[in-house]
Amino acid sequence: MSQNHLTHEERIRLAALKRAGFNQSNIAKELGRHRSTISRELNRNVTSNKSGYDVRIAQEKTDQRRFLANQHFCKIETNLNTKNYIKQKLKRTWSPEQIAGRLKRENNNQTVVCHETIYQHIYDTGKSLTKHLRYKKNKYRRRYGTKKRELERELARKRRIDQRPEYINERKSVGHWESDTVAGSANSGAIATHAERKSGYYLADKLGQNNSVNFREKTIKRFKSIPKKKRITFTLDNGSETSDFELIERELDAIIYFAYPYHSWERGTNENTNGLLREFFPKGSRFDKVTQKDIDRAVMLINHRPRKRLCYLTPHEVFIKSCDSD
Repeated sequence: MSQNHLTHEERIRLAALKRAGFNQSNIAKELGRHRSTISRELNRNVTSNKSGYDVRIAQEKTDQRRFLANQHFCKIETNLNTKNYIKQKLKRTWSPEQIAGRLKRENNNQTVVCHETIYQHIYDTGKSLTKHLRYKKNKYRRRYGTKKRELERELARKRRIDQRPEYINERKSVGHWESDTVAGSANSGAIATHAERKSGYYLADKLGQNNSVNFREKTIKRFKSIPKKKRITFTLDNGSETSDFELIERELDAIIYFAYPYHSWERGTNENTNGLLREFFPKGSRFDKVTQKDIDRAVMLINHRPRKRLCYLTPHEVFIKSCDSD
C-alpha cells in the first residue's frame, strides 16, 4: 500500500480528532501525515453526518476504488505469458515479491500482479509450484483486511460511552469507575489505576508488563474485595491491555463502557487522578523498582486529601460512608 494511503486505524483516529474539532493541519500533525493527505482523504469521503466524515463509509469507498483500480491488473490464470514467467522465476529461486517487482519494472513501472496474488496462485496450483518456494513451513495466508476485520469485530463487541445511562454521568451514586494504566519509561512496567466517579476514590496496582492478562487479573483481584454494589460499571480506555474486558465483566458481574479513541476527557476523573499519582512517580520514571508498597502509600495520601468538589471531605470518607450506608 502506498504511504499516501491512510490505514483503517488512522481513519479511526482522524474521525475522533475531527469530532474533537481539530483542523486539517493539526490532524496531519497528530497522525504524522502531510496536510494534503488529510485534505484528500476528507474531500474523497465527504458524508452528511455532523463531522462530515465517517470511518465505515470512508473505508468502503476506499475498498471500492481499489477494486476498480485493480480490474486492469493481469489475472494469472488467464494470461499464459505471466503464468510461465512466474513458473520460470520460481525455478530460479526468485521470491513472489521479487517476481512481482521485476514484472512491474519491465512494464514501465505499472503493476502487473501483486506478490500476494502470486502466493495465492502458487498455493492454488499445488505442489508443482510450492516446492520451489524457499520457505515452505507455514502456508502463506493473504493478509489484506485481517487487521481491519479483527478491529471491526472488537469495536462491535464494545459498549460505547454514549450508551452509558445519564445518572452515571451526573455522579449521583457510588459504584461507577474509570480505569486506565500509567506507564513507566522504557517499558519498565505500568500501574493499573481506577477512579470512582462520585467520590474520586482511587485504587492502583503494579502490573509489571502492561498487557491484557496482567490488567485483567489485577483488576479482578482488586475489585473482588469491593462490595458488589460499589462496582457496577467501568469506563475504560481503548488500549490493548483492556482487550479482556468481557472476562472482567463476567468475573465482577459489572458492565463495561469504552470512551472513544483519543477522547481522554471522557474519563476525566481517572485522567485527573492519574495526574496526582504522577506527583509521586513523575513522567520519565522507571517502574521496575517501584513496589506495591510505594504505590499504596501514594494512593493512601491521595484518598485522604480533602476535595473542594466534595465540600472538603476526602474521597476515602465519601466512599466508605457510602459503603457503610448500604
